[in-house]
Amino acid sequence: MDKINTLRPIEGDGRKLFIETYGCQMNVGDTEIVVSIMQQEGYIYTEKIEEADIILINTCSIRDNAEQRIWGRLSEMRRFKRKKPTLLIGIIGCMAERLKEQLTEGDLAVDIVAGPDAYRDLPRLVRIAEGGGKGVNTILSLEETYAEIAPVRIDKNGVSAYIAIMRGCNNFCSYCVVPYTRGRERSRDAETIISEARTLFENGYREVTLLGQNVNSYRTGDVDFPALVKAVAEISPLLRVRFSTSHPKDMSDELLQVMASMPNICRAIHLPAQSGSSVMLEKMNRKYTREWYLGRVAAIRHYMPDCAITTDLIAGFTDESEEDHKLTLSLMEEVGYDFAFMFKYSERPGTFAQRNMPDNIPEDVKTARLTEIINLQNKLSEQSNKRDVGKEFEILVEGTSKRREDQIFGRTSQNKVVIIDRRDHKVGDYVKVRITGCSSATLFGEEIE
Repeated sequence: MDKINTLRPIEGDGRKLFIETYGCQMNVGDTEIVVSIMQQEGYIYTEKIEEADIILINTCSIRDNAEQRIWGRLSEMRRFKRKKPTLLIGIIGCMAERLKEQLTEGDLAVDIVAGPDAYRDLPRLVRIAEGGGKGVNTILSLEETYAEIAPVRIDKNGVSAYIAIMRGCNNFCSYCVVPYTRGRERSRDAETIISEARTLFENGYREVTLLGQNVNSYRTGDVDFPALVKAVAEISPLLRVRFSTSHPKDMSDELLQVMASMPNICRAIHLPAQSGSSVMLEKMNRKYTREWYLGRVAAIRHYMPDCAITTDLIAGFTDESEEDHKLTLSLMEEVGYDFAFMFKYSERPGTFAQRNMPDNIPEDVKTARLTEIINLQNKLSEQSNKRDVGKEFEILVEGTSKRREDQIFGRTSQNKVVIIDRRDHKVGDYVKVRITGCSSATLFGEEIE
């Protein structure tokens, strides 16, 4: 894979870079791109914040509480600045794109602000900040995919890696800020993705997750998403392939057929529903109905009866009635989700909903509905795990158990964590196990001799 042009002057001069990452898997992938760009300019990545000459915070704007955490973190950063006056602090990612000017003013002002499409410009922005100015670039691009940049993998397990296959989003769900902070949808060249996955496998990685805001709509030339997934899976039967996130309106039978035909494409699909009410789905501009969604779930079950299905759910969107809420609960029961990410609706500035739909559900009602959703999902997750007791799976070992040094953990194809005795196994091994017990969040197993 081509690297960034290294013929430019090396300007980092060994100064140390620390990055904190918040939010989605896409942000983790972006952090690895930033590290690559900065290392090419002579900066050294450090995991110790107190060593840093530059601190970048990679941010999320998907919910208000995510942004509030960042403001709180910036307040804490002032103590590092007092100890090292030359320290530069920057905000990158979605919050940088959304807030821009606010981040360079007031007591919590930062030195560098870079949106998701401006990472190549970070060395220049650092130079501006070093000269006493504010390094700011939040210009969105219609072309930028960082396709030729080899990310620096900062997750030390050396087993699983993320590969961003596309950037941006064209869906414009009424509640969502992503199209405004990450721009319009564009796909990476397929060959660069396949090459990156092959290099990871050759370097010992055994699992890749293909990332995009809506992976189902990936396309470059004649290569669509089912063809891309198949090509990556064909690198080796020892390479597990996952992907996230799938939009229900674009979940095709062709993709499900490809998955069913290749055992190393993991039996796990994240299929955000957001609501079980077709009335709410129309207000959210999700472009599908409850019936369509359940049809896609039925197709998944048809092609892969053992496939895990996870989801996202929002409680208390504009005008949500008690009946709408009950339809979400009934959808959860009907699908039987293995896991869910569950949130109260958080109005985001600049979205269609913020401009045109009043946030009119009281906070106490949102909280009560979210609590019901969480309680039901905890029950469904426990039922899902209990159904696995007595079954056999192959797990990919990821590390040592947090509770016992003589035990290790790995994940099934369905993305469930299994704890087993260590024996002589190491990270990256495949182990066949039988499930002997479970908690609501974890499976416990024994190796099959």
